[in-house]
Amino acid sequence: MNPTRLELIGTEVAIVWNDGTEQYISMEKLRAASPSAENTGERDLVGNKIGGTDQKTFPGVTVKDWRIIGGYAVQFDFSDGHNTGLYTYEYLRALEGV
Repeated sequence: MNPTRLELIGTEVAIVWNDGTEQYISMEKLRAASPSAENTGERDLVGNKIGGTDQKTFPGVTVKDWRIIGGYAVQFDFSDGHNTGLYTYEYLRALEGV
């Protein structure tokens, strides 16, 4: 499943998928769902979480820009400076209803 169109509309990211499905995701919730190590932390060799944040909400944060990475992900530039999360197409589809 690949996006055929992605637009920033108000406070939402609108995605049209190649099956014709349309998806709308709040920019604040998209930021909170960032799969980046900066956001979620990393695990060491024995499974201990290192880093990450406990912040769950990002009021007022918007998406300023985005880019397709390879043929599998989208990287968003957020107004708070965050831009390290790679949102795979599968992950984005799983955010349905977020």
